[in-house]
Amino acid sequence: TDIDVRLTVTERAGMHEYRFRESENQYVILDLLHRDKLLEHDVQFLSDTEITGKRYSSAWATKQMLYFYIKTSHPIKNWNRKYVTTPEIEALELDNPDNEPVTIKIGISPVDEEGAKRNLEAEIGDKDFDTIKKEANNAWEKQLHKIVIVDDNHDNKVNFYSALYHTMIAPNLYQDVDGRYRGMDLEIHETQDFDYYTVFSLWDTYRAAHPLYTIIEQKRTNDFINTFTAKYEEGGIMPIWDLSGNYTGCMIGYHAVPVIADAYMKGIRDYDVDLAFEAMKHSATRDKLGLDSYKSLGFIPVELESESVSKTLEYAYDDWTIAQMAQELNKPDDYKTYIQRAQYYKNLYNPATGFLQGRMRNTWFAPFKPEEVNFNYTEANAWQYSLYTPQDISGHIKLMGGNAAYEKHLDKMFSASMETSGRHQADITGLIGQYAHGNEPSHHMAYLYNYVGKPHKTQEKVYEILTSLYHNAPDGVSGNEDCGQMSAWYVLSSLGFYPVTPGSNQYIIGTPLFDKATINLENGKQFTIEKHGDGKYIASAKANSQPYYNSHITHNLIMNGGTLAFEMSKEATDWGTAQENWPVSSIKDELFITPPFIEKGKIAFADSTVIHLNQVNENSTMFYSRDESAWQEYNKPITLYNAGTLSVIARNGDKKSPVVTTSFYKYDKDMKVTLNHSYANEYSAGGNDALIDGMRGTDDFRSGAWQGTQNEDLDVVIDLGNPRTISSVEVGFLKDQRSWIFWPKTVTFEFYNEHGEMVKNINRNIPETGKEEVSKVFRPRLETPDIQDKIKFIKMKATTYGKLPKWHLGYPLDGTSWIFIDEINVN
Repeated sequence: TDIDVRLTVTERAGMHEYRFRESENQYVILDLLHRDKLLEHDVQFLSDTEITGKRYSSAWATKQMLYFYIKTSHPIKNWNRKYVTTPEIEALELDNPDNEPVTIKIGISPVDEEGAKRNLEAEIGDKDFDTIKKEANNAWEKQLHKIVIVDDNHDNKVNFYSALYHTMIAPNLYQDVDGRYRGMDLEIHETQDFDYYTVFSLWDTYRAAHPLYTIIEQKRTNDFINTFTAKYEEGGIMPIWDLSGNYTGCMIGYHAVPVIADAYMKGIRDYDVDLAFEAMKHSATRDKLGLDSYKSLGFIPVELESESVSKTLEYAYDDWTIAQMAQELNKPDDYKTYIQRAQYYKNLYNPATGFLQGRMRNTWFAPFKPEEVNFNYTEANAWQYSLYTPQDISGHIKLMGGNAAYEKHLDKMFSASMETSGRHQADITGLIGQYAHGNEPSHHMAYLYNYVGKPHKTQEKVYEILTSLYHNAPDGVSGNEDCGQMSAWYVLSSLGFYPVTPGSNQYIIGTPLFDKATINLENGKQFTIEKHGDGKYIASAKANSQPYYNSHITHNLIMNGGTLAFEMSKEATDWGTAQENWPVSSIKDELFITPPFIEKGKIAFADSTVIHLNQVNENSTMFYSRDESAWQEYNKPITLYNAGTLSVIARNGDKKSPVVTTSFYKYDKDMKVTLNHSYANEYSAGGNDALIDGMRGTDDFRSGAWQGTQNEDLDVVIDLGNPRTISSVEVGFLKDQRSWIFWPKTVTFEFYNEHGEMVKNINRNIPETGKEEVSKVFRPRLETPDIQDKIKFIKMKATTYGKLPKWHLGYPLDGTSWIFIDEINVN
């Protein structure tokens, strides 16, 4: 029989229960929240010096298998002993009477125990510790020698080589010495043609880490892309954030796509190009994560998908890289499709604010605060995403009103208050104004001044970031390293350039940090960057001894070898300011017409609403259709008196925008709502009238229709205007305990007549939210057949759960619950 020994502990991931089973010679860790197997070890002693086994984990969204094989230098005493009760800790007692140094050699494999043994024998074998240490040292010396720095500043050199080292920790090799690996389908595969990798933090690393690899890791870049296509064939889609050979469902976009396109455009092509392009298009043609709306409308509406702004913008850039590769492959139809999709960022430009904003029911998400961190953006706010159009910076500048307006926006971002509002977001760190260097969406922004002819401002900001946000200290990086992206920014920027638009073969010049830096290329050539003189400003430059005026360089300039030399100045200069020397990122083909948006007017109204349309297109005519009637040209505001739909479209000759249809709601004009509690701005659902506007929320709290209140009871008064007979009242609440959203404990309705006298009081207990990690809507309905009086006022109070329960992940943080409410329907 099994003998269970249980120990319950608290860890960051929650409450776990450890169970040790003697008969199976293993221990199992159960997650108390899921009652699911979280971690399992199977251990077998083969002899007095050999141990083998398997570690299995199904934590979070991944299923990980790690097999191991261990050899000890000395025999294990009683290695084949049996226990009546399995001990909580298995200690290895070694037979070592002379107290000699003990060596333990461990081989690991994602495939099986035999693979772990073969890996140990091939990679360690009979070598002693000092030999392995020397080999590891030599391997790292070879890696770090790919870029050689000459500088008198010791801290700068430590920062640089720490950063270069960080860029080389991931991705990780994920196959055995015989070429076998466990694929995304968890089956065993084998390849002799390339090395198979895992841990691709692509939302982060496509920006700078992978472009760095195209310079110093070209062979591995081919392996990475061969890995992507293998994962596509094994699992049905290329990874977005791949961990331990698993899809994780983490982060946004499909950023394996720009990694492939960037490599291909740079001539790195040792993989099945047709298969890679097929996988790229496959990633862009799914219907999940907002892609269905993105494909049909040209943007993702707030009410249909969370993080809609960030997803729209990231998809648009990814699509541009597909277009670049399609053009190189002579696929005109694909080029047309994806170069149009690359312009979808325009659909989120609000000319009234100059920001890229959430489009909710074809209006702009409101109230809008650019510093607010809300569910429209991924780990960021409007400041940190409104300059993410690297594929068409010229087009974005034009939308914003020209170079001066774009420059002014940049200046305001870097000088704005560092305070954010809304949701707490631990990733927003390393702030300079609202520029957040500690998180990836900001990483290209300091270089955008070059695009408006102000390279000295880029030089100022890049130098400030290099010297103030990276330190020779244990906490010397200003944000999450994110598998090398934070450090890749430092490596490239300290050399003097950065890839604002991977896929363009262009790097934007910032300011060099070192006296001399030499890149030892895989083709045997060297590219050297030299800095002469003091100061952070560039006075002049020479490429291979010839005067160089552009504030950008090409990938070929680096790969052909040679020297790029800068003369520095302590004062700003006019180097790189002539317009012919600016970098250009521009889409000129298949220009896209954006659909009109509702500039003014209410989606839900009591009597009538006046709808004003607007657009960002030039020379386009707007049309509208009421309840699917014939199209009419829009030349004045539209007055709506009834609920229904309004469809809009823009036309310019034979070109037309997508059709966007909005549903309008009408509620009782005599009803008024007073809230005696507060709600969060980012979860306003449109304001006070949200509770009677007829718009219901989905089971996603980020859909924009839910009104959220934290750590406060709801206290609502509804004035019905004219006294009337009431037959029922219904209210909607949401639960999502993982997001700290709990159903209230109780709901109380009080009914008052026109004299202010309470006629009826009804209390309703609400089901427990519970530990189950699901989102669910509960709409308690209260029948009131016994109320004969005519009612003038209804008061509703909902009691908050308050402090999170002890079993909740937020309890150690003194977390308090939210109440999310959408509608109070009075019949």
